[in-house]
Amino acid sequence: MYDEILFPTDGSDGATAALDHVIEQARAHDASVNVLFVVNTTYLGGGAAEGTTIETLRTSGREAVADAVERLEDAGLDAEGEVREGGPYKQILDHADAVAADMIVMGTHGRRGIDRYLLGSVTEKVVRTADAPVLTVRVSDAV
Repeated sequence: MYDEILFPTDGSDGATAALDHVIEQARAHDASVNVLFVVNTTYLGGGAAEGTTIETLRTSGREAVADAVERLEDAGLDAEGEVREGGPYKQILDHADAVAADMIVMGTHGRRGIDRYLLGSVTEKVVRTADAPVLTVRVSDAV
C-alpha cells in the first residue's frame, strides 16, 4: 500500500523518537524511506541572536539526516536523505510530491516555546495540506 515514506526531521529528540514508527511502517509495507531536513531560512528565531548561522543549520541538518539514514539502513531498509532550505512545511509538501511519497511520518512537535508560538506547528500545517496520509507520532514531554 505504501512504497515511499517521507520522514521530515528537525533533529530533535521528538523526531528521533518518531523514527521508530517510520521503521515499523517501512517494514510493514516494504517501503523505502526518504529523510528530509529543512533549514528554515524564513525565520531564524532566537538562534540568530545566539550566533546560529545558515551554515550551522545546514551542518546540523546533514548530521540529522545522516544519523536517520544510517539507523534506517541498519534496520535493513532502503533510505535516502536530503537537506533543503526554505519554509519547513512548504518544503516538506514539495519534497513529498518530488519523491512521490505515499505516507509522511512525523512527530507532533520538535521545537518548543516561543519558536513554536511564532512559527505555528509545522506538523499541523502538513496534516492540513498534504495530499499523502500523515502519521503523526505524539512525542511525550519526557523525551
